[in-house]
Amino acid sequence: MSTIVNDVKTMSSYINRKVDTESVASFKGNEHIIKLNFTFDIKLIREALDEIKSKSEFKTTCSGFHALAMTKRKGHSVDDDKDLIGRYYTRVDNSYQEIAKDELVDEAAFTELVDVFKGTYFEYIHQQLSSRYPIGRVRILEKSVYNCNSWHRDPEPRIHIPIVTNPGALFIVNHHCTHLPADGSVYFTDTRGYHTALNGGDQPRTHLVAALAYPEYRP
Repeated sequence: MSTIVNDVKTMSSYINRKVDTESVASFKGNEHIIKLNFTFDIKLIREALDEIKSKSEFKTTCSGFHALAMTKRKGHSVDDDKDLIGRYYTRVDNSYQEIAKDELVDEAAFTELVDVFKGTYFEYIHQQLSSRYPIGRVRILEKSVYNCNSWHRDPEPRIHIPIVTNPGALFIVNHHCTHLPADGSVYFTDTRGYHTALNGGDQPRTHLVAALAYPEYRP
């Protein structure tokens, strides 16, 4: 039973404990966000990105969220919005009922590299990822400063390779939140669970994001 004396003691224990202000600037994984056992050269990735950006422009798909398609469907252009967004599930009001938004995308159809990426280090990355996993859409995603995605889940998990980041850029899956350093590491993110990405820093955050073209997860 709560008493004033006990409540004062409990609050004092909270106030007097050591606060962790360091580990939040590093990666802390769990079963939903896993660092994989191979890496890429971050310097070469950034150099290739600079080259790509000199020839192409990111498309703004929603406020603060900019995307550049790296793969496309055979015989198609990259102008279709669904190639950059696609199906996701969310809960929009206090009924807590889940709804589906946007069109379902056949991830396995995205087998061709967009021309501007050919002959760059990104082509090597795509080859390495595709030799290990069924890879669907691959996009370069940029988040503006002080910006957050919707709280949603995807039909499939994703691979993330941070390219440019800051300590305020965080990734959240279900109840787990962590920073993903841009050091060439490759991360499995189980975006079949509810998740979001946020950039609470004062510099843009850029990731390579590859959909894993496994069958859609159905709860």
